[in-house]
Amino acid sequence: MYRSLCAYTLALLAVPALAQTALPQSLPVQFVDARTGAALEGVVVTSASAPAAGVGEAEMSQKNRQFVPHTLVVAKGSNVDFPNLDNTQHHVYSFSKAKPFNIELYAGKPESPVLFDKAGIVELGCNIHDQMKGFVLVTDNHQWQLSDAQGQVNLDESWLEAGVLDVWHPRLKDNTRTLTLQAAAISGPVKLALMPEPEAPAPLSNLQKRFQNIR
Repeated sequence: MYRSLCAYTLALLAVPALAQTALPQSLPVQFVDARTGAALEGVVVTSASAPAAGVGEAEMSQKNRQFVPHTLVVAKGSNVDFPNLDNTQHHVYSFSKAKPFNIELYAGKPESPVLFDKAGIVELGCNIHDQMKGFVLVTDNHQWQLSDAQGQVNLDESWLEAGVLDVWHPRLKDNTRTLTLQAAAISGPVKLALMPEPEAPAPLSNLQKRFQNIR
């Protein structure tokens, strides 16, 4: 009887410890194109639920006449370098309200990074290669994810506690701002109305060829 009572008491004491080590619940969310049903890679989801993310350094490269990554997410107050990894010069600029800037013709790495000190969507372009488009999403939310090739993100309890999610994709019909979703209302794939895929870039013009082979 004494042994049974001791075993029962130990079992009760173990319950809180097991509860503390339980994995947090999570919600897998998939984003799809509302028109085609195709999974959407690169959907940005941000939330203000977690402790504030520290600002820091990031890079938006130019490689094969493209911005890499196509979408970069940084905390407000971060510095971003724009290294040119191509054998042609680039002229990177933005007219976006969140951060207008201009890095004139250059090869290699610019002397100074660009400070992104205001939250918003910053669309990038190249004054030499018109087909080059990229985005820096500057957020004062505290955590973020980008959807994978299957269009999925996994939101744990820290995301769900916030209740509200901000969502963005480069091909949204208005890609100058984020969409707001209520986490509790998500059931099934989230359908986003998008602009069509951009056309393939045209061959280099004679003017563009003048800026090649600069290394």
